[in-house]
Amino acid sequence: MTISRREFMQMLAIAGMTGFLGPRFAQAAGKSAEDPYAIPEFGNVTLMHFTDCHAQLNPVWWREPDTNIGVGDAWGRPPHLTGDAILKYYDVTPKTRDAYAFSCLDYDELAHQYGVVGGMAHIASLVKRYREERAGRTLLLDGGDTWQGSATALWTRGLDMVGMQNLLGVDAMVGHWEFTYGADRVMELVKKHLKAEFLAQNVNDTTWGNLIFPPYMIREVGGRKIAVIGQAFPYTPIANPGYMIPGWTFGIKTTHMQKMVDECRQKHHADLIVVLSHNGADVDMKMASEVKGIDILLGGHTHDIMGPKPVKVGKTLIINTSTNGKILARFDLDVGKGRLNDYRFYYLPVFSNMIEPDKEMAAYIHKVRSPYAGKLAEPLAVTESLLYRRDNFNGSFDQLLVQALMEEMDCEAAFSPGFRWGYCKLPGETITFEDVMAQTAITYPQVTVNEYTGAQIKLIMEDVADNLFNKNPYYQQGGDMIRVGNIQYVMDPEKTIGHRITELHVGGKPMSMKKKYKVAGWAAVSKPVEGTPVWDVFAKWLRAKRQVRVDKLDIPRLVGVKGNPGIAYPREYGL
Repeated sequence: MTISRREFMQMLAIAGMTGFLGPRFAQAAGKSAEDPYAIPEFGNVTLMHFTDCHAQLNPVWWREPDTNIGVGDAWGRPPHLTGDAILKYYDVTPKTRDAYAFSCLDYDELAHQYGVVGGMAHIASLVKRYREERAGRTLLLDGGDTWQGSATALWTRGLDMVGMQNLLGVDAMVGHWEFTYGADRVMELVKKHLKAEFLAQNVNDTTWGNLIFPPYMIREVGGRKIAVIGQAFPYTPIANPGYMIPGWTFGIKTTHMQKMVDECRQKHHADLIVVLSHNGADVDMKMASEVKGIDILLGGHTHDIMGPKPVKVGKTLIINTSTNGKILARFDLDVGKGRLNDYRFYYLPVFSNMIEPDKEMAAYIHKVRSPYAGKLAEPLAVTESLLYRRDNFNGSFDQLLVQALMEEMDCEAAFSPGFRWGYCKLPGETITFEDVMAQTAITYPQVTVNEYTGAQIKLIMEDVADNLFNKNPYYQQGGDMIRVGNIQYVMDPEKTIGHRITELHVGGKPMSMKKKYKVAGWAAVSKPVEGTPVWDVFAKWLRAKRQVRVDKLDIPRLVGVKGNPGIAYPREYGL
C-alpha cells in the first residue's frame, strides 16, 4: 500500500532531526516545521533506488516535460501525464514543493522558491540516514546511466562516477550509456574499480551466447533472501554505436527473464524478486505483463516521474525514478517467507537546500572536479530565457544547439538527437562550458554535414517518430523526437510509420522530396566519423553571441491528440 501525503507530512517534527536539514529549510518550507524526509518504522526490508543521474555530482535545475504523449494503451496513464494531469493523478496541490518536482507548471516561479534538486552529497545524507535508521535492512540500487552526461565523467572515462558509487555504497547497478565507453573500458571499471554488482540477464557474447555479467544477485536482508535481477538497456547497439561493443548482444529477452525469476525462486528460495531495469517505463509494464513472479520492478531510462504511488501490473509493482538525482525512491517491505506481505512506498524529491550535504561525499566531489575547475567554469554567454531539453519535441536548449550548428556549419537545416539528459538554465544565468558539456558529453560527438533529399529527411524523421510513438512498447527505444532546426512539419502521433509526418517545410517554404538540403548533425551511430566535437562548435557560437534567447521552438503542429493528458500547453502545438 502507499501512504497518504497527509500521513507522510505528519510523521516527525523537524526538532528531532537537528543537523540533518539544511540551514535554508525554513525559507524553503515556509511556515512548515515538519521533516519531509522522516519515515515511520515499517517492515523488515528497505529498497532505495535512483537512476539516470547522468553523471551529475552537483545539484541542478530540472524541469519536467510539458509534452509526454502516450499512444495506444499508454494514453492517459503514467508516465504519460504532464501539467495539471499529473498533479491531479497523484493528488498534488499546485505550486507546492511536490508540484515543482513533478510538473512543468509555473517552473520559473517555483524554481526560485524551492531551488535546485539532486546532488550526490545530498543523496548521500539521505542514504546514510536511512541506513542508520534501518540497519541491516537496506539495499541501494542504481538503475544505470550513471557514468555518462558530464565533462568530468567523459574525461575520466567514468571513473569519477564509479568512485561516487563506491562511496555511496551502491549494492547493484545496470547499464546503458555506460556501454558507450566501449567493452574494454566497461570491463576494466567493473572488474577493477566498481564495488557494486553490475547485473544484466540480457547481455550475451555473440560467439557462444554466454552471459557477459551476472544475471542476478542474492542478498540476505532483514532475515529474508532478496533476489535482484538486472536488465540492461535492450537496444544499446541500435540507439548507440554497436561498433563499441562488437562482441555483445542485447535484447529484452523475456523468456530468459522468466527463467531467471524461476531460478531465483526454486534454486535459491528467494523470498522477494526485484528487477532492476533500464528498459524504459512502457517496456517495463509490458514485460511485467509477460513475466510472472516479479514482485517489484525498479525502472529507469525514460526519466519519467512515476510516483508517489507505483503502477501495478498483475502482481508486480513498477516505478521509474526520474533523473539527475532528483528523486530517491524508497520501498519499505514486509517480506514473509516466500512472499511480499505488504509495503509502503515513498517518492522523495531531493530538495538540495533542505538537506545538509554529506561532508565525505562533498569532499570527494570537490577532489575529482578540482583538476578541471577552470575549464568547466569558463563563461560563454548569458541566457535571457529558460533553457531546458526534456520534452517530446524541441527543448529550448536544443533550439540553441541546432541554431549553432546551422550558423557555424553554414547549413540550411540541422538535426540533433532527442536525448533526454541535459539539465536546465534559468533566465539571467551564465552558460558555462560545463553547461555545454552537460548537453553534449558523449564518446561519439563529431559534427557532420550531409546533403539529404527531402525524401530522406522525411524518412529519418518518420523512423525516429516510430521509435517514440509505436503502440507496441517493444518497438520503442526511449528517446524523444529528433530535434530540428529550420524545419517545420505537422505530426499525428497516432498514425503508423510513414504517415505521421506531413506538410514538411524548410525555412517556411514547402520541402521538395527530390531537392537536396545541406543538413548539420552530430552523434552518428552507424560508424566512426571525422569531425569537430559538437561542444567545440556550440561553445564557439555561444562565445560570439554572448547573449542568447529562445522565443520560438521548431516544434510540430500536432493533430489527432486533442485532449491528450500528456500535453500541458496545447495552444503551443496548434491543436
